[in-house]
Parts: sequence; C-alpha cells; structure tokens
Amino acid sequence: MIQLIRTMLWLSLLGLSLSAAAQEATIRKNLAERIPQLQAIDEVSKSPMAGLYEVRVNGTEIYYTDAEANFLFQGSLIDTKQRRNLTEERVDKLTAINFEALPFKDAFTIVRGNGKRRLAVFEDPNCGYCKRFERDLQKLNHVTIHMFLYPILSADSNEKSKHIWCAKDRVKAWQDWMVRDQTPAAANCDASAIARNIDIGRKFKITGTPTLVFVDGSRVPGAISVAEVEKHLSEGKVATP
Repeated sequence: MIQLIRTMLWLSLLGLSLSAAAQEATIRKNLAERIPQLQAIDEVSKSPMAGLYEVRVNGTEIYYTDAEANFLFQGSLIDTKQRRNLTEERVDKLTAINFEALPFKDAFTIVRGNGKRRLAVFEDPNCGYCKRFERDLQKLNHVTIHMFLYPILSADSNEKSKHIWCAKDRVKAWQDWMVRDQTPAAANCDASAIARNIDIGRKFKITGTPTLVFVDGSRVPGAISVAEVEKHLSEGKVATP
C-alpha cells in the first residue's frame, strides 16, 4: 500500500514537471515567433501572481507574460499586502556580486577608524558625481573602502587613473584630486589593473559611476548620501579586512 502511494505521488510530480516544461516550451515558442527581435530567453518561471510568468532575458531583464504568451509587458510587480516590489527584489538578486570574489589586488584601500565595515566602490576620476560622493565619504568612519579605478568616461579619465595608480601614495593622490582638485602628477608603472577593472566592470554590467558594492552582494548605482551608506553598512555583514 505504501509503495502504491509513493508511486502515485511520483507520477503526480512527474505530470506536474512535464506540464511545467510544456508550458515553458509554449511561451518560448510563441514569443520567438511573435517577437523575433526579443533577445534569447534565459529563463521562464512562474511569478508569485497566479497565471503570470516571468521571462528573463539578457541576464537581468525581466518581462511578464501569460500562459500562452498572448501578452507581454515590462514593469514592476508589487505585492500590495506586504508592500514589496517583487521585480526590484528579483533584479537585486540577479545583479548581486560576490564581494569576496572581487579582485582586491586591483584596488587601493582606504581605512578609517577600526576599518571593520567594508565597501567596494567603482569610480571614474572625471565623474562629477564621484567627486561629490568622495567629499561626503570623508564623514564616514570605521570603514575599509576598496577603491576600484574605473575610467569609462574619456581617455583623460584613463590617464588620470594611471597617474593615481602609479603614485607613491595612491590614497593621497586620489583624495588630492577628488577632494582638493589637485591634478595628479604624471607617473608611470604597470597599470594593467585598470584594464582589468574595466573588464570586470563590464562583466558585472557596471555602466555608471560611482557604483557601490556591499559585503552582502548588493550594489547601489549613484552618489547616495552618507546616511544611506551607513544604512547599507549596518544592514550588511561585518568582516575583518
């Protein structure tokens, strides 16, 4: 009797699995035929809303459709009971970065106070928002900041980054420029780390500066306030640098 029940459960689960696979195949087929310009679909899955399916393309782009792919839309799915933006949470999860896997050898480090809280920042030296952000960061204490030079705005950004990277005191050269507007002195060295930073930034789809990465893997694009940085640091894990 027990074996019969197990067999029936297994057949039931198999039927559900086949049904889900058939549903996904239908959505993929119909979207490919009807919207050929849509990028290759990475994943099709059920959304928390009954009858609505999530379609993920290009790694992190989220669309929603019905079971037959008769309708397609892009936007935020909101859980009104819990007041949560489910689409935003999903994208945050997809774009999370493994903090400990970052190549810290290609960054220079700024330590303030006990340095127990950690933060990685990708910045372009010619980014006005980055300069404003750097001046605000002077108020942040008990933190270790791993600064990745990320010159994506211009050829001059790359030159300044090389001069800062090759300076005898990188932290001083960086802050002299970003906080005090003192142009970094010309210097030469092996600056291949900068090219590697650009490569890893592209891999993680970092398209603007500043971009902040916290130890829990969350990322924040843009020059946020020190209060917001403090909030993210307090919500994340504390690790010894």
